[in-house]
Amino acid sequence: MAIKDDVLRSLLEGDGPRSGSALAESLGVSRSAVWKAIEQLRAEGYQIEAATNRGYRLASGPEALSLPEIGRWLKGGEIGAQIELHDEIDSTNNRAKELAMRGAPHGMTVLARRQSAGRGRFSRNFYSPEGSGVYISFVLRPSLPADRAVLLTSMAAVAVARAMERVADVEAKIKWVNDVYLGDKKACGILCEAGMDFESGQLQYVVAGIGVNVGPMEFPEELAGVATSISNACGCAVGRSRFCAELINEMNALYPQLESGAFMEESRARSNVIGREIDVLRGGERYPATAVDIDPAGSLIVRTPEGKIETLRSGEISVRFR
Repeated sequence: MAIKDDVLRSLLEGDGPRSGSALAESLGVSRSAVWKAIEQLRAEGYQIEAATNRGYRLASGPEALSLPEIGRWLKGGEIGAQIELHDEIDSTNNRAKELAMRGAPHGMTVLARRQSAGRGRFSRNFYSPEGSGVYISFVLRPSLPADRAVLLTSMAAVAVARAMERVADVEAKIKWVNDVYLGDKKACGILCEAGMDFESGQLQYVVAGIGVNVGPMEFPEELAGVATSISNACGCAVGRSRFCAELINEMNALYPQLESGAFMEESRARSNVIGREIDVLRGGERYPATAVDIDPAGSLIVRTPEGKIETLRSGEISVRFR
């Protein structure tokens, strides 16, 4: 861990100013290293006051991601017990899959301040600018058959919705199966990718990748009418570290329900799809339908114009929100 993270943690945990010499002694580094860390933190937007003969005091922090700030809010649990934080990475899912294949433990978490090649479903790009989003992937090792993997996406969506409502005055809804909406605009996308044991049909690992628009954002023209962020929706600043911690807390709270699927009742209640006219997209096929229900396994039940009832375990839908 970088010295500046250790210094930040000391300032966060302290009841008052900490002198440079006291910080240096407690961290086992030089006073010069402490001063450099303070300057790095100031460059990142932290307001650190320095009083003669008293020391340093953290006045306020930016809406930045930092492990010490995330740690302030964490309640503990396997998920998020180990977090790898990157300033920039191509895709947190790519890194998490690499770690999973190397044997990373259940709950290993990859977090980035920016993605250069963020991915959504069907290899689409995911808009991942620096300074406003949370881009996070979890290595999960569930005892679950592959045909029930959709439950993991549903669980992650409920965790995101709960975390959003903990940090802001918003109402989060879930668009089957992998998007979380605030009003009629998307604020989160989820991409779950799995490794499977073909002999047993069991999942070896799942990487649950989640991209959430958190801070104030201006979107490109093609996204402005369909995307939003938590801060845009509530009209106030939302801390990304706090949101990240609340998301990890909710993932830990919901994961024990994975086998029973108990969270599906909440997933269904949060749906902004049930009862709506939709278009179903599967392969090269597109056809209209009505979303009727979501079953306990997380599948979407639809009715075609001809009255045929279908159960969708995969695929994509388009909803007419306006």
